[in-house]
Amino acid sequence: MKHVSKLPNVATTIFTTMSNLAKEHNAINLSQGFPNFKSDQKLIDLVVKAMNSGFNQYAPMLGALTLREAISAKFQNLYQTTYNPDNEIVITCGATQAIFTIISTFIHSGDEVILFKPAYDCYEPAITVNGGKPIAIQLNYPNYKVDWKRVESQINQKTKMIIINTPQNPCGTIFSKEDMLELERITKDTNIIVLSDEVYEHMVFDGLTHQSACLFPDLKKRTFITASFGKTFHNTGWKLGYCCGPKELMKEFIKVHQFNVYCVNHPTQIAIAEYMSDPSNYTSLSQLFQQKRDLFLDAIKCSKFKSIPSQATYFQVLDYSEITDENDVEYAKRLTKENGLAAIPLSVFNDNNLDEKVLRFCFAKTDETLLNAAKILNSI
Repeated sequence: MKHVSKLPNVATTIFTTMSNLAKEHNAINLSQGFPNFKSDQKLIDLVVKAMNSGFNQYAPMLGALTLREAISAKFQNLYQTTYNPDNEIVITCGATQAIFTIISTFIHSGDEVILFKPAYDCYEPAITVNGGKPIAIQLNYPNYKVDWKRVESQINQKTKMIIINTPQNPCGTIFSKEDMLELERITKDTNIIVLSDEVYEHMVFDGLTHQSACLFPDLKKRTFITASFGKTFHNTGWKLGYCCGPKELMKEFIKVHQFNVYCVNHPTQIAIAEYMSDPSNYTSLSQLFQQKRDLFLDAIKCSKFKSIPSQATYFQVLDYSEITDENDVEYAKRLTKENGLAAIPLSVFNDNNLDEKVLRFCFAKTDETLLNAAKILNSI
């Protein structure tokens, strides 16, 4: 059989590569972004309760109403704005499915989509497979600041969408209020859709504030927000997330969603809806992960790795330039094979694989795991 690949340059993801390498060499895995500690037993028990209560058939296409209402209440609680659970919230199979569906719904052949690099690796393939053209704006270590004049210069009649990720994976920074106001300004009175990936919204440190797109009225009118319960509640394997947006945009999203996955896991939706009735189950996450970040950074303060404390997410970027001038992909592999510690090289997320000699480490791990990883870093 002969065929033409829609993604000819896409290979196995760096997450799979590094996790497989970690397993092969019995290394501590701080590469892929998942916790190695249990989800709250109360939440697990609520899933079992939902199963035993009969929630084992198809969920409503938009998602269980109780969960959509809980999400709506969360937006009101955190941001004093909300989304209508009847037509502005859809439960999805993780944030990645929501992102792919948004892009598939609106991007036509030749449309341009602006995104910021280093960028999470699901954005660009989704644009390409739908015939769109990614327009990358490179952000640079260590501060990853956006040059909004440059962004504005890239906008033309073909610009259909701008994708932002705040808090940002992989670099652990956040968009400021000023950033969001600039985004609101340059998209005002345009047909540009904004996709705001906010899966780490509950993990912001040092008294900083997550600036959700929903806080800015004109921006909210053109923005989809995607989020992940898997990241929030330490159960990435459940693959449950959601998408919020204005009614007129969600109407088109729903058309594609219903033929993509139709609906997602029912008992977990029922369980999370009840679990969210206690807001502390998500508002306490910043404290939890800041403690882990601080533990990790304090433990490696005498190492040769340089760092600026992560502002958000559960990732910490470390500069290894005083150790070697190796390419970051090669060094990440050698660190795994020779030292028994797996991390993610940032160049794979950069425009033209820009190598700034930095690696990303996930600190969503037990304290014991983090301290053992620190011993390795200190020995180098």
